[in-house]
Formats: sequence, structure tokens, C-alpha cells
Amino acid sequence: MVRFIKTAVKAASDKFGEDIVILNIGGVSSLADYFLIVTGGNVNQIKAIADEIDRKLRDEGVYPKHTEGYDSASWVLLDYGFMIIHIFDRESRNFYSIERLWSDARTVDATTL
Repeated sequence: MVRFIKTAVKAASDKFGEDIVILNIGGVSSLADYFLIVTGGNVNQIKAIADEIDRKLRDEGVYPKHTEGYDSASWVLLDYGFMIIHIFDRESRNFYSIERLWSDARTVDATTL
């Protein structure tokens, strides 16, 4: 599982995703074990980040169970079961403030994975 989180983080970074945050929500929710939160600068970049994450994880045999928001691309959600990836534009990320809503979750340093 950690390998796939690393893959997703690298894919987001490769497409210049910003403010990448990993939350370990496993102890506070049964939705997933991790949230990966990323900011993209515009619609095209958000789609590119989502596409790259999806492509890299598929290369490793991991497929999303559900996706949402790709067409509007202000908030793209990729649900892999164990990990839910949120890719926001800046305005939506500030508005929804996922990190604040899930403040009981532990933030994970990507370099320690």
C-alpha cells in the first residue's frame, strides 16, 4: 500500500502538483486508510495530475473504484479503496479545507514512507 502512495505522490509531483499532503485517516474513519490531497493551478493541470496518477497506478495493477469531478476539474476525486485522492484548484481547496475537516487524522511526511 505504501508503495502505491509513493507512486501517486511522485506522479502528482511530476505534473507539478502543489501543497501535497498525505493524511492517515485509517484511525478516524472507515472510508479509506489515506487521503492524498493535491492542488493544481488550472483545469488542464488538474486533469494532467489525475491522468498521471491514474496511469502510474494502473501500470502497477491498481485501478480506481470510483472517480468524480474530472469534467469540471475544480475537484477531482480518485477513490482506490485504501486511498482517496483529492485534486483541487486553489479556490476549491481553500473552500473545502479537507485538512481542517480531518484534523483528527495524522499528517504523513511523504519522505518517511
